[in-house]
Amino acid sequence: MFGIGGSEIFVIILIAVMLFGADKVPEIARTLAKGMTQLKNATDDIKNEITRSAEENGLDRKSLTSGFESEFGGLKEHVDGIKDDLAANHSLDVKSITADIDSEISKAKENLDDLTGPIKRQR
Repeated sequence: MFGIGGSEIFVIILIAVMLFGADKVPEIARTLAKGMTQLKNATDDIKNEITRSAEENGLDRKSLTSGFESEFGGLKEHVDGIKDDLAANHSLDVKSITADIDSEISKAKENLDDLTGPIKRQR
């Protein structure tokens, strides 16, 4: 979850028991769990508010993703055509195949940039 392994968790628990004592550790764990629950609820509330506000402004998930689906559908058809051509010709011209795929990927990226506009999803 946080990139912490089992041995690291064990060391953290051992340090917590030594610092706070065995009788305080369950109370601290309950307090941390309540805090995590409140944080999760706040995050869910924010996400729901953003979703509701987007729907009120006419931005629903289906309308936003329909352009992507059509672009990727066209890309899939083109790649399937290349695959069929390969099967018919029984020759592997790797450079032309990769050039075709790269050109289609760049077209899809350009179309994706056109669809998303100035607002980009941040991770």
